[in-house]
Amino acid sequence: MGVDKCINVAKILFSGIGVSLKIFILTLIFAIPLGIIVALARNSKCKILSGITKLYILIIRGTPIMLQIIFVYFAPYYLFRLTYDRFIAIIVAFVINYAAYFSEIFRSGINSISVGQKEAAFTLGFSKVQTFILIILPQVVKIILPSISNEIISLLKSTSLAQIIGVTEMFALAQKQASYNFSVVPLCIAGGYYLILVFFVSVLFNKAEKKLEYYN
Repeated sequence: MGVDKCINVAKILFSGIGVSLKIFILTLIFAIPLGIIVALARNSKCKILSGITKLYILIIRGTPIMLQIIFVYFAPYYLFRLTYDRFIAIIVAFVINYAAYFSEIFRSGINSISVGQKEAAFTLGFSKVQTFILIILPQVVKIILPSISNEIISLLKSTSLAQIIGVTEMFALAQKQASYNFSVVPLCIAGGYYLILVFFVSVLFNKAEKKLEYYN
């Protein structure tokens, strides 16, 4: 491929970054809060609630995300003859998947906080909600940040799986261009874009870790 063609392909692939980032950002917006809720439910003294969340986590962690994406998109049609937007389906599938992984990370962080801190907060008149938000959660975030960053970087790269159900994002465009031009250069360009995005996310998390060093 000539230089002009490479530049043209790079522009085409760059147009697909927006879709990849939308999947990435929307998944984070919904999966992180859901992960916290699932973590709290998993730690619940209610055996039914805890059991349901255990089963949910087991199913999600025990099956491939590719299968989950296909199921989320096609199951409503086969079961109820309902169809819906492919982009919404990929967001739903990613949120369900990553919320399960985030929940286990949050749960490990919550369980690492000593009971004494909770009791001290209750003694000072804090409610359970206040204790969790003001005392527990900031410390949990510090503890789990490296693990969360790994999952978030994994999510960024996993957006390429959206093409499974026909969502055209950056990697789907790269494959089309590679096939059209009979060259691996488009795939290399896509890899370069992913590398740049991962670099920026890594930098953000490194800065966040330094800001949270006051908990040490």
